[in-house]
Amino acid sequence: MDRTYGVRRTRVDHWRAGLACVPESVWERVDAEELILADNRLTAVSPRLAALTRLHMLDLGHNRLTALPEEIGELTSLAGCLYLHDNRLTSLPESLGRLTRLRYLNVGENPLGRLPESLGDLRELTELRAQQARLTELPETVGDLAALRELWLRGNELARLPNAVGRLRELRELELRDNRFTAIPDPLRGLPRLRRLDLRGNGVGELPDWIAELPALEKLDLRWNPVTVPPEVEERLAARGCVVLW
Repeated sequence: MDRTYGVRRTRVDHWRAGLACVPESVWERVDAEELILADNRLTAVSPRLAALTRLHMLDLGHNRLTALPEEIGELTSLAGCLYLHDNRLTSLPESLGRLTRLRYLNVGENPLGRLPESLGDLRELTELRAQQARLTELPETVGDLAALRELWLRGNELARLPNAVGRLRELRELELRDNRFTAIPDPLRGLPRLRRLDLRGNGVGELPDWIAELPALEKLDLRWNPVTVPPEVEERLAARGCVVLW
């Protein structure tokens, strides 16, 4: 019994099997609720994946995938995790937005360049990882992720965040390490539950006064930035228990 989601799993597991292609028998396991095909040598996934309509979790991480079939959007029972990290994906299908019950999505370590507009349809998503994905911007629709609590964007090419990020009222953790920010992104000033903000390794030069007004902020990491922290801002943050590293 899976205690996370409270349902019994029928596992199809080819963990570290060195597969270059998925056996056809896998696509016949229509009762499968977890499918783990991580750590293989897969370069493609068959559209027959759509037959696995009972899947709650799918792990395709650490492969050599260059594309995903549009049919992945048929897996509308995915209510747990979708791992796509450490592949060679240059884009994600818009049909990904049909996975409206998804809670965790990892698309990091792929040369994506951008995220699909349909991302905003994932209204139950609580954690999004898109680290080292060559992103230069985020779609405005990211602001529609009303349940999002964690956003991990380390190692991209971001210099700004869309104003829509200010609508992420449930966001607790935001990692912007190793990007191209020269200032604290202004859309963050309206985030009432933001606890941890990681801006290490950017070009941030100074702090805005409003940073001390973020009511839930517990840790602000500004190491490896040419930053100056005004004493009064540091004092205000320290007075309410916020740790500032710089």
